[in-house]
Amino acid sequence: MKIPAKLRMVACTALLLNLFVGDVTRVAAQTAQAPPAPAKAPIRAITAFINLERGRYQIQMAEAVKFLKYAETKFESRGYTVQTLRIATQPFPEYTQGMSHDETIQFFKNLDALAEHERVVISIGPAYVAEGDGDAQAQLLADILKNTKSLFGSLLVTSADNVNWPAVNAAARVIKSLSETERSEGNFRFAALASVPPYSPFFPAAYHTGSGRQFTIGLQSAGTVKAAFENAPDIPAARRRMIDLLYPQAFDAEAVASSIDQEQGWIYLGQDLSPAPSKDASIGEAIEALSKQPFGTSGTMTVAGTITSVLKQDIAARKIGYSGLMLPIAEDPRLAERWNNGYVSIDALLSYSAVCATGLDTVPLPGDTSVEEIARIVGDVATLAAKWNKPLSARLLVIAGKHAGERTEFQNPNLIDVVLQPVKK
Repeated sequence: MKIPAKLRMVACTALLLNLFVGDVTRVAAQTAQAPPAPAKAPIRAITAFINLERGRYQIQMAEAVKFLKYAETKFESRGYTVQTLRIATQPFPEYTQGMSHDETIQFFKNLDALAEHERVVISIGPAYVAEGDGDAQAQLLADILKNTKSLFGSLLVTSADNVNWPAVNAAARVIKSLSETERSEGNFRFAALASVPPYSPFFPAAYHTGSGRQFTIGLQSAGTVKAAFENAPDIPAARRRMIDLLYPQAFDAEAVASSIDQEQGWIYLGQDLSPAPSKDASIGEAIEALSKQPFGTSGTMTVAGTITSVLKQDIAARKIGYSGLMLPIAEDPRLAERWNNGYVSIDALLSYSAVCATGLDTVPLPGDTSVEEIARIVGDVATLAAKWNKPLSARLLVIAGKHAGERTEFQNPNLIDVVLQPVKK
């Protein structure tokens, strides 16, 4: 049967229109699924590592500050916002050996005053249990932190693949002691470290074991992860979008850092890819954007594992430190909200730590939590880290004078007030 030419023309026109509409629909759908191009993630930290010497610390500090300010200017010229400049040393017992208690405290008061003047913060590295003097080192660290404002410190609670139980107990005593500081905020500057390698830019974990004159960086990229996950149709698509957004950010930051290395002679070791959150960029919101459920409910583990696997496997930039997922309860508004609502517990955070990092970060505890109870919590973190050979830490905010059900009253602008939950007996 012969179809009239006019009818054939109408049919062809309809077909072309359908194809055009189909293409437009597909393009629109792809555009809706494509993640927005976020602004450059802020640089949370540029951390310089120095091998501190008592007789030369002022000169060394001046050199490090000069370098950090150069690096800050360099990053800012490339469109980055730099939030903090940091200096980390080798473990402090190495350069306080032979000093009396009072001499050590005065030395660190002087160092603290210098840090405040230069507007930097300093990690003095970890105390450690060795040759029977570990308890003395731990107590000394507590006294140092009690008498300073800009110094951070830590204590190593694992050795090789094993839990160092004397160090676990010493860390618990330090945490309890620091709860006696103003509003108990001294513990914000202390962490028990379990299998955490050197050279992370993030505090309190930062320390080094080398010759110094190295540096690393850390991005505040929680906003990038959230941008990748919003409106993602499923886990594979979210994973792909996170790679697409974070990969160029990581390599752009690395390129800037590498140029600083060449120009200044300070060795760039890498970046900690952990998507650090803040009050304005919540990793909790990012996780919920993908899970579509409150943080702490089913699906949270899947998203935590997805984020960590991207960081570990798919971003080939030079990595350092944790390079995992950070879940700081008292630094992230959505995490704080879910903690207050009872969705999140210490046990839940430990379970997520099995597939991510960083352990228990800025977790608030009632003031009547005993040293033994603190040690059990730190011991759980250390056991998990030793079992899976992964970097974890415990930064526990024991709030003196406050009981379960009461609210914290922090003055530190980085901390969010939360409701204290009871510790399981």
